[in-house]
Amino acid sequence: MNFQPQDQTLWQAYRAGDKQALGSLAERYYRMLRHYGTKFMVDEAVIDDCIQELFLQLWQNRFHINPTESVKHYLLKALRHHILQHLRQQKRFTNEAIDWDNAVDEVTDSETLLIRHESLVSVTRTIRTQLASLPTREREALYLRFYDNLSIPEIAEVMNINRQSVSNFLQKALGKLRKSWSVQNTEDLHFF
Repeated sequence: MNFQPQDQTLWQAYRAGDKQALGSLAERYYRMLRHYGTKFMVDEAVIDDCIQELFLQLWQNRFHINPTESVKHYLLKALRHHILQHLRQQKRFTNEAIDWDNAVDEVTDSETLLIRHESLVSVTRTIRTQLASLPTREREALYLRFYDNLSIPEIAEVMNINRQSVSNFLQKALGKLRKSWSVQNTEDLHFF
């Protein structure tokens, strides 16, 4: 999803007072922002409120907002700020499971479909458990790197940390996932 040149045009028009330009940006990025918001393990209503508040504040402050090289990164960073601000106000974190998109290929054989579904459920449960065991910052860095395909400098900007910290978070998280995955697979082999 790379809208960079058109994004810049819309961003400039929005900053000049074009409400439709901001609306176009909101439509373009709503789904991505909403999905990113789910990684903070807050209610969907909170995510929707934070996105709405983000765009409302963008409109109210349109003449004071600076140009940006990447509208996508600006919006991700701003939404992150809004959600963290909400969490600080609520002084609570929830431990709900991450909702990853799951898909199963169409198969005409119902037995094969059932076996694939059971395997997928098992693997998904294992992955969710392993991801949930990671510290929040490592989980967020993984999401930004592998779901949003952001570079390390872009992740550093969104998370408001330095590049080395991003690399450290990614390296630690991947190491933990590899280790727990190999332990899980070894345990599974003992059942046969």
